[in-house]
Amino acid sequence: MLDKIKHLKISRADKIGFTFFFAIVLSTTLIWLFEERFDQDQWFSQRNLRYKMADDIIDSKLLINKTKKEVITLLGPESPSELEGREHLSYRLGKTPSFFESKEEILVVIFKNGKVSHVINREQN
Repeated sequence: MLDKIKHLKISRADKIGFTFFFAIVLSTTLIWLFEERFDQDQWFSQRNLRYKMADDIIDSKLLINKTKKEVITLLGPESPSELEGREHLSYRLGKTPSFFESKEEILVVIFKNGKVSHVINREQN
């Protein structure tokens, strides 16, 4: 039986498919490993690096269904905002590294009926 395994031929298409599969698994794992998780101490101490935690706040739905008081307890007082319209809080995230002009990003926490309904990350104008 071992002889049959040694002489097993893998087609070119199978090799290419395996290579793509391996690349996808590897890249997903690396992205997950190096993505910053929300840490309240870092949020307060490293204000210019908050952009690293924004994706985790949004993806984990950390703030969804929390009240304004709960959000302020977790993230601190809001940053001044020029946004108008819906009831919201905004938090400066700092400037993300870029090959082109970096723009300041803000985390916008939108409330509906007194609870967080949406959290978005946007560039400040």
